[in-house]
Amino acid sequence: MKQLVMIVAMFCAVSGFAQNKNAKATLEVDGICGMCKTRIEKASLNTKGVKYAQWSVETHELKLIYDARKTATDSIKQRILEAGHDVKGVKATDAAYATVHPCCKYRDTSVIDTHNGDD
Repeated sequence: MKQLVMIVAMFCAVSGFAQNKNAKATLEVDGICGMCKTRIEKASLNTKGVKYAQWSVETHELKLIYDARKTATDSIKQRILEAGHDVKGVKATDAAYATVHPCCKYRDTSVIDTHNGDD
């Protein structure tokens, strides 16, 4: 019986380390400007377990460090979608997209042109 308790205790200790507390991920997120950057990073960081979020205006890559014991990339994606930004393969709802500032309408080619200086 004592051996069984020891085996169960060891299994529980090992399985507790199975998930990474510093998991890394990169997501492709649509946006167009510095305000988008702030919104995307804030939505990510407001997800429990996210420790680091940096989005690039140029590459649209969101680099993340998060505690996989507390969250998953699907939860982070959902928070970004709720903030009005598309994540590769999934579009934000029209209602969520409508909440972004007019300067941030990344689906609108005329807005994109003004950010690129192609008036």
